[in-house]
Amino acid sequence: MSDEFSSDQLDQEVGMLEDVRVLIVDDEKDVLDSITVAFQSEGALTLTAMDGDEAVRVCQEDPPEIVILDMMLPKRSGFLALEKIKGKENSPIVIMVTANEGKRHQAYGESLGVDAYMLKPVPLGLLLKKAAELLDAKDEAEGFLDDLDGEPD
Repeated sequence: MSDEFSSDQLDQEVGMLEDVRVLIVDDEKDVLDSITVAFQSEGALTLTAMDGDEAVRVCQEDPPEIVILDMMLPKRSGFLALEKIKGKENSPIVIMVTANEGKRHQAYGESLGVDAYMLKPVPLGLLLKKAAELLDAKDEAEGFLDDLDGEPD
């Protein structure tokens, strides 16, 4: 039996979010903890915040690659935090999670630049998959833009 791994086996060994910096923002400790554990199990480097002001501060000081953002937060709502987090060059991917099923809230979040809007209770596997998909799409878009900046063929 060989000690070598196929590329498929290696992909399974490494988490889908290996070394990705993720800020998780929720005022419910149980939700915060469960999302944190799920992302860490996929290799993510996690930071947490329990209010909107703290989320904005973290994003301004040392922006993560992904933010998981609850809508209903103390001190500054998820929407007000989203306004400060998005709209800048190299702003992080933001996935808003909420128990609010209102289409107006979703449309408002999208107008502010949210990358995904998911309803609680969000299955953790689905949240992880969405984060990985958005990160892959962002990497592909940045690669495409880098190619455009290169020398002409």
